[in-house]
Amino acid sequence: MKVPQLPDISLESLGNLSRREALGLAGLTLGTLMGLPALAQDRPRQGGILKVSANSNPSTLDPARGSNGFDHVFLWTMFDTLVEWDAATLKPKPGMAEWTFPDANTMLLNLKPGIMFHDGTPCDAQAVKFNLDRSRSDTNSNIRAELVNVSAVTVVSPTQVKLTLSQPDAALPAILSDRAGMMASPKALTESGLDFGRKPVGAGPWKFVSWTDNQKVVVTRNTSYWRGGLPYLDGIEMAIIPELPTGLRSVVSKQNQLVFGLPSRSKTIIERDSSLNMVSGATLYCHLLFINYAKAPLNNTKVRQAINLAIDRQEFVKGTMDGAGEPAHMLVPKSYWIYDKDVAALTPHDPARARKLLEEAGFASGLDLTIACYSDQDSVRRGEILIEQLGKVGIRAKLVNGIMAEISAQYFNGDKRFDLHLSFWSGRPDPSMTYSLMFSKGSFYNAGRTEFSPELTSLLQESRTKEDQVFRRGVFAKIQRIVMENGLVAPLAIQYQLAAAVKQVRGFEGNLLGKPRFNNIWLQS
Repeated sequence: MKVPQLPDISLESLGNLSRREALGLAGLTLGTLMGLPALAQDRPRQGGILKVSANSNPSTLDPARGSNGFDHVFLWTMFDTLVEWDAATLKPKPGMAEWTFPDANTMLLNLKPGIMFHDGTPCDAQAVKFNLDRSRSDTNSNIRAELVNVSAVTVVSPTQVKLTLSQPDAALPAILSDRAGMMASPKALTESGLDFGRKPVGAGPWKFVSWTDNQKVVVTRNTSYWRGGLPYLDGIEMAIIPELPTGLRSVVSKQNQLVFGLPSRSKTIIERDSSLNMVSGATLYCHLLFINYAKAPLNNTKVRQAINLAIDRQEFVKGTMDGAGEPAHMLVPKSYWIYDKDVAALTPHDPARARKLLEEAGFASGLDLTIACYSDQDSVRRGEILIEQLGKVGIRAKLVNGIMAEISAQYFNGDKRFDLHLSFWSGRPDPSMTYSLMFSKGSFYNAGRTEFSPELTSLLQESRTKEDQVFRRGVFAKIQRIVMENGLVAPLAIQYQLAAAVKQVRGFEGNLLGKPRFNNIWLQS
């Protein structure tokens, strides 16, 4: 059994946290270690069906068209990626391909030979070109912004692909470890068209069997998987249970074997049950309010600033996470390499200033806003706390609840009923992906599809031009300052990872994205 990957929790790394936050994170980590068996030397075995409680129905099973951050949990079972990442650091590493940059404007992908899609067709250079061209140019693709610097994709040989870049892009390896790097069968894509999201065909460790909306997704072993000896599991059944406490109860009762994304209050339940193991640690998972800054009255900078200043993030963490989280004044946690304490200082809790800004914006008597929110108990609780906090400065907010995948799709496709969207951002392997996906003109997660400013657009491009981390940190400091000074989003809190599994489940490890991958999991007999 693999010991879960945990963050490096030293005295130095805890220095930026309050005593309460530090104790909360340390407690989670100790709980993880205490929950593990004393001996972890069992040899992995093949066989068995893993039963998982998943907290959201997929938006689609087409990697290029998804709108829900938790789609990855389903997609990773069926689609391997050209590049992969290290669970603890998100540093890119070879996947279906290795990469080189022979010059600043060229990326070469050298594919592992013999990889086959589930339908028996080859995952070769032609297939990679088909996928990348589709993702960067298809009008139905939601990840076009990630591949904006790719000007051409050329087949060099059956196992080599050349990407010609319009400018250097240091983020491309990380980008190809996410949706853009998930390879789908061109044959299946051509035959199924827009129905591919219901009939997915990849080259991953498991093959699609069925998807019953809001009930279950089932996959079965890919017996021709290119990695010898994997996967260990014969299949996975993912039951859709939006209410996380209900999902945990299903694991406690052994109806399911694994649940993830749990709220911190679940920690005590897991620790008290000797039949369960716990996985916990730091993540990039950020609760936030998406703001459509192209839509009145949110096109007024002072209104957006007022929203940010009205939020008491410390109380939000206390009320929604039992203190086992971190107030978010930008889209990343304090421990992350692009965190900037000067930017974090831009959004203190200042109700008086928020009211003054609303008055200056012409809303002395307040204003009414509608928030798109999910219908599970925890989301509703977060929404109620926000309504109370916003109400104290004169912002009368109303929640409209719905199923996660559906409400997200409605908001980001421009549903005029909604002004704000209370949701989360689960992070991406490279920070440039997060900021490009949220703020690039035309990007799916930019609900208004508008360019905020030429300066921000230029900085988003610049953030990818060099691999040097010191250089990139300086660029991201400018990006984050523009974002937070202008209130383009309202970060709320960083959530720590918390998952539970029955002791029969072995090899389960966490990662910085806080979303489980099942590739190395096996079931003890």
